[in-house]
Amino acid sequence: MNKKTLIGNIMLLTTAIIWGTAFVAQRVGMDHIEPFTFGASRYILATLALLPVIYFLNSKKNKTEKSDHSESVPTPEQKKAERLAYLKGGTICGCVLFIASSLQQVGLVYTSAGKAGFITALYIVLVPIFGIFLKKKVRALTWLGVILATIGLYLLCIKTGFTYEFGDLIIFIGAFFWTGHILCCDYFTKISDPVKLSCVQFFVTFVFSTIVAFIFETPTWAGIVECTIPIVYCGVFSAGIGYTLQMVAQKDTDPAIASLILSLEAVFGALGGYFLLGEILSVRELLGCAIMFTAIIIAQLPSKDVETTI
Repeated sequence: MNKKTLIGNIMLLTTAIIWGTAFVAQRVGMDHIEPFTFGASRYILATLALLPVIYFLNSKKNKTEKSDHSESVPTPEQKKAERLAYLKGGTICGCVLFIASSLQQVGLVYTSAGKAGFITALYIVLVPIFGIFLKKKVRALTWLGVILATIGLYLLCIKTGFTYEFGDLIIFIGAFFWTGHILCCDYFTKISDPVKLSCVQFFVTFVFSTIVAFIFETPTWAGIVECTIPIVYCGVFSAGIGYTLQMVAQKDTDPAIASLILSLEAVFGALGGYFLLGEILSVRELLGCAIMFTAIIIAQLPSKDVETTI
């Protein structure tokens, strides 16, 4: 494992921690406002949080270009192409993110958090499967990690018999869009600026969430103010920092490996529930956590076999 891959994996693990603890904030937020209002509030904060970061990075880049008179300085045409790349990529990623996050938030109203966590995390299975159709190669160890992670997620999240309900179906459909989001990020981060890409996707998600909120919900400032802490955490940390770390990290990480690491959000969600809400982890749930961590380790082990496709 090279240094860039290691740093990318650490970023993804940090993202999983942030996203996992954000489940607590999302559940608390639903006590005050409705799903799309919550989404609109968090994603406008995420957009605003990235603007100073982009300004800083642009200033630093401009200084470097002014002091560099070599051929490496981009031409106006190259700058235009770069701008079009992150605008196009951000718009596509934003549309997918809006659908995925909205389905998850709405589904949580009709089903338990345990089922929602497990069904959403099915993207760890769907990513390599979809990757096959996109001609991506997946190692045998990665497949073993996928199987173990799925077993671990089941032990962690499913407490009673698995039954399909309206909320389960919504979350299940959302899992396909989370899969699409990971694959979209994998593609567009290779050809555009990940921070700008992330900012654009947040703004697109905010716009769609706002439109739907005003059509189907009754947003109030009083409810938003009461929900300030959950919105700030989910907007600035979960979205602004979390998704940006995901974007940057996926430049040097295989999407199947990325999905496995990100699936640890279910583990950290359970831990967040324990420390912040006083929820006690059972032996079964602890076993699920252990199996998931084992799956991540196995998926990262070097192997002599050449990457295989099915």
